[in-house]
Amino acid sequence: MLQQPLVGHVNEADIPWVWAGDVGLQLLRVSPSGFVLRNRFKAGFSLPTHKHTGAVNAYTFSGDWFYAEQGIHYTAGTFIHEPAGSVHTLTVAADSDVLFIVEGAFVDLDADGNVTGVVDSTTIRDAYFALCDLAGIERPTGILE
Repeated sequence: MLQQPLVGHVNEADIPWVWAGDVGLQLLRVSPSGFVLRNRFKAGFSLPTHKHTGAVNAYTFSGDWFYAEQGIHYTAGTFIHEPAGSVHTLTVAADSDVLFIVEGAFVDLDADGNVTGVVDSTTIRDAYFALCDLAGIERPTGILE
């Protein structure tokens, strides 16, 4: 009989929420090819304009958010797929809870299109752990790899 690999799993109760200003983060998976992140955004928050090197899938549990360049609002129950190369500015209209499945990285851009930063699986993991440390929260060991 063919041996099947184990299915990785994590319960959200085992991964703490940490906050960076108006953004809550819960990191569920990190791999060389991308990451899975759940965010809670406060109304009025906006991410810098950024470009994705890989595709992104997202599911909105609650709230109302949109990409400023498109103006389509994503509310509770909405699933979206962003193709690689997408450039946009995430803007939050109402407190929102969103799960993002990110392939590759996203590259922050200034108004002239110059690169101002890169967020990939390594930088998001390091930032998440730094926020845990800052909040005095034990770093979780259950994040999937």
